[in-house]
Amino acid sequence: MLSCHNLTQTYLSGGRSLTVLNDITFSLEPGGFLAIVGPSGSGKTTLLGLLAGLDRPTGGRVILDGEDLGGMSEDQRARMRAEKVGFVFQSFQLIPTLTAQENVQVPLELRGEPAEARASELLGRVGLGERGHHYPAQLSGGEQQRVALARAFSTRPRILFADEPTGNLDARTGETVIALMRALNEELGTTLVLVTHDPTLATLAHRIIRLADGRVVEDTTR
Repeated sequence: MLSCHNLTQTYLSGGRSLTVLNDITFSLEPGGFLAIVGPSGSGKTTLLGLLAGLDRPTGGRVILDGEDLGGMSEDQRARMRAEKVGFVFQSFQLIPTLTAQENVQVPLELRGEPAEARASELLGRVGLGERGHHYPAQLSGGEQQRVALARAFSTRPRILFADEPTGNLDARTGETVIALMRALNEELGTTLVLVTHDPTLATLAHRIIRLADGRVVEDTTR
């Protein structure tokens, strides 16, 4: 489902070249659940952005569902993300002027697909079936992240990227969100890539890749 080969990313900083990722290579099977962990500054979020086609690497290749992202224009990559990729972020990224139900409906409506029934179904799966008419400001942090999770799965993405999805949540709520993510992964067969600083949450994944100084220093399958 996802593979990267000799992935490298460098930036210019103060007139000097700064290597953020150095020769990253791995592959992930369809339906897999991968956690990427490491200390702050290890390159986790940069790697996630390259894998999702949000940025271009300095060197190396990313193959997503059989498509080489390096050979695509920005418009082609955006279209690929809309068709195959879901995202969950630390800051929820909900639209404040829309209700929970409407937030989940947005990706479906943009694709011209029936939205109301699917959104209601997913809100029910994440335990918010009776909260669909509430606005984000009326929901707790954990509830907002569950809305974001329902929205991410609404289009049945082939792969879901989650960047520190529990970073703004307490430990217990974070575990609940990850458990829901894993349940939807198993039920729908969606491949999951999770970036987290929390080693406890990472152990819920089938595989853990640990980064340090832009390199893979450990790759463990559970």
